[in-house]
Amino acid sequence: MTSLNSTRVAETLDKLHAEAEAADHDFGVEFMARLEASGTSVEEAVGELIAAERSDYRAAYRDHAEHFLAVSPAYGRFLYAIARARRATRIVEFGTSMGISTIYLAAALRDNGGGRLISSEIEPTKVARARAHLDAAGLADLVEIREGDALDTLKDVGGDVDILSIDGAFSLYLPVLKLIEPRLAPGAVILGENAFAQDYLDYVRAPANGYFSRSLDIDEGRGNELTVRVG
Repeated sequence: MTSLNSTRVAETLDKLHAEAEAADHDFGVEFMARLEASGTSVEEAVGELIAAERSDYRAAYRDHAEHFLAVSPAYGRFLYAIARARRATRIVEFGTSMGISTIYLAAALRDNGGGRLISSEIEPTKVARARAHLDAAGLADLVEIREGDALDTLKDVGGDVDILSIDGAFSLYLPVLKLIEPRLAPGAVILGENAFAQDYLDYVRAPANGYFSRSLDIDEGRGNELTVRVG
């Protein structure tokens, strides 16, 4: 029996995954239709989004306040498994959104015997909803959600970090990693979902930077990257 199988957590996750599918379905269909009509590839579209973010990443995500942009159940269970295997007690998350990934990670902390998850979210309405979802799952005591720009909110994470989950503005993947890097414990795991930013991939895949990194086939096409701090 794990916390994922407990009634409160399982029912909360089932509800949220269903809500995420309903909230994001039309957005996903419209996005792919625009790509097909324009002849633009997914890679080109992501590149354009990253370029727009670099000038104003706050504005780039302002229109997604109602979108979950959530991890899948398969990736959520992977997050849980990695946190258990790493015996994590301190986790940092960039990009809380509605708190689905946060619940998977917090459940792992509960089953590891406790710990702290520090999560950052720039959209105020999402912060409020994520906190309510964590309360519903019975995991709020393990999580601190910090509202604001991650480059400010994650400057002090209070100790060595066992796992860093990155799933926010594409253009901030590398800056957030470098911000947390001095706090990464030996063997720390960095999980990049939607890791499409080439500067981030180049950095974690260069052995000289002290990482071992490879892409994952979970949710193929989502750009998931598993990285371990080895140096």
